[in-house]
Amino acid sequence: MKATLFAIAAAAGTAYAQQAAYAQCGGNGWTGAKSCVSGYTCNVYNEYYAQCIPGSGSAAPATTAKPASTVKVTSTKVAVPTTVVSTKQAVTSAKPATTAKPASSTWATTSAAPVKTSAAPASSSGKVAYGGVNIAGFDFGCGTDGTCNTGGIVNPGSTGISQMNHFIKDDGLNTFRLPVGWQYLLNNKLGGTLDATNFANYDALMQGCLNSGAALCIVDIHNYARWNGAIVGQGGPTNAQFASLWSQIATKYKGNAKIAFGIMNEPHDLDINTWGTSVQAAVTAIRQAGATGNKILLPGTGYTSAAEFIDNGSAAALGKVTNLDGSYTNLIFDVHRYLDSDNSGTHASCTTNNVAAFTTLGNYLRTNKRQAILTETGGGATDSSCLTNLCQQLATLNTYSDVFLGWTGWSAGMFDTSYVLSETPTLSGSIWTDQPLVKQCIVGQFKK
Repeated sequence: MKATLFAIAAAAGTAYAQQAAYAQCGGNGWTGAKSCVSGYTCNVYNEYYAQCIPGSGSAAPATTAKPASTVKVTSTKVAVPTTVVSTKQAVTSAKPATTAKPASSTWATTSAAPVKTSAAPASSSGKVAYGGVNIAGFDFGCGTDGTCNTGGIVNPGSTGISQMNHFIKDDGLNTFRLPVGWQYLLNNKLGGTLDATNFANYDALMQGCLNSGAALCIVDIHNYARWNGAIVGQGGPTNAQFASLWSQIATKYKGNAKIAFGIMNEPHDLDINTWGTSVQAAVTAIRQAGATGNKILLPGTGYTSAAEFIDNGSAAALGKVTNLDGSYTNLIFDVHRYLDSDNSGTHASCTTNNVAAFTTLGNYLRTNKRQAILTETGGGATDSSCLTNLCQQLATLNTYSDVFLGWTGWSAGMFDTSYVLSETPTLSGSIWTDQPLVKQCIVGQFKK
């Protein structure tokens, strides 16, 4: 792993540590260096976080204070081998999902003393703004330990684009989440630049999403807050390396507000407050890159389960993450939730409708004037228990449409129709046929 946390410089004959570009340089509990390498300055965003950003001059280092209490959560979630169209095996975990709506407020570009603003969400309209599916393939080979075997990737290519065109034209859906492994984008070079060939392949899928007429296309780094087993900001990749990835992606897509940035797929088994600092580093890098109008999706620990989002400290820790001006504009909680017995998304039958979980979270969002989005959920494609329970779950999101943005089901793309949670449509001639679960719930509740 390339070490980029700090560089050593000399001044007046004395050596002292300086933080690298986009590295943390202050905040509650921070004990590292508070100065930055040449060309960067330590900018204070709030009491919890300061970061080295481009610019010269000095900025007061962030003050340190007693760190917030931390919560570590374990999960029984398991990795699931799945059969894909190309017959290759994809190592991917079933993902819990829930969605909420972003808070509406005005973006300001100043980096002066932060003033946190977020308008109160409007009353529910009875229908979420976004509905769609995941288009998987670029994430194949990624396991819950953050190890992504790039040889397992199956590029959705024209197949994924054709599916998106169908979902838009024939079903009236408007949102797609496009998972991809961190290793693939950087060609396995942690801290490196976007690989020209690999990113071009991924970007072709993104452009297909945009050209389909979708209202929202979500970049999803599918690494479980890890790189080859090591946790971001907690012994693994540094926050600076994580921020560098997102700075590069944001620079590519900053001109299109229809592209949302899913910071990370399903973090788990980590210190949530420390993870909040890593998320802040990524958010700051994205905004500093000029992507001021894009939605950013903030995932919690416990595989970002909607049912645990409040109790495991995710809501509190991520609620402290701010834009450059201290606001929460377009900072949206990213949640997942499945309906099987252990929330693993590995069983065809569904045992719960999650109505209680989404009602609790919805009330929390209303009270705290925040919004969320459910980016993974699903069940057996033809199972009657899922046809009932998933529809009830999504109907609940509709009743909280002021705070839940919408949903993207798991998953279509390069999953074979035999996959337990397949939402892949079948094509006969020029006619597409949807899975019953997609037709009845993913589409049915969105068009309701």
